[in-house]
Amino acid sequence: EVRLVESGGQLVQSGGSLRLSCAASGFAFRNYCMGWSRQAPGKEREGLARDNTIPSATYYADSVKGRFTISRDNAKNTLYLQMDSLKPEDTAIYLCAAAPPPCQRSLSQYVHWGQGTQVTVSS
Repeated sequence: EVRLVESGGQLVQSGGSLRLSCAASGFAFRNYCMGWSRQAPGKEREGLARDNTIPSATYYADSVKGRFTISRDNAKNTLYLQMDSLKPEDTAIYLCAAAPPPCQRSLSQYVHWGQGTQVTVSS
């Protein structure tokens, strides 16, 4: 059974930092395309960052470029999202997702999703 479990979300002040984790199981994590997205109330789901394996590449949305960093630890089957210089508009539920290679650029490539972790940034 494929499982993606996010953690690390919490209330933080504007300008602060958080690191989110996504523990993966049930599939060949090291080969999969992994990504982080977020869902804010009343807004469409936004893809934030992708760590593609085949072909190998990392992508960021303009809204988080320079502030967020995606990484993975294949030995721990864990995906991370380091978030710095947080802003109130970053408040959302953050979700990780997985897709088998070859990796693409669209959110529609992801076939497995976690339940999400809430990040709230106060002004």
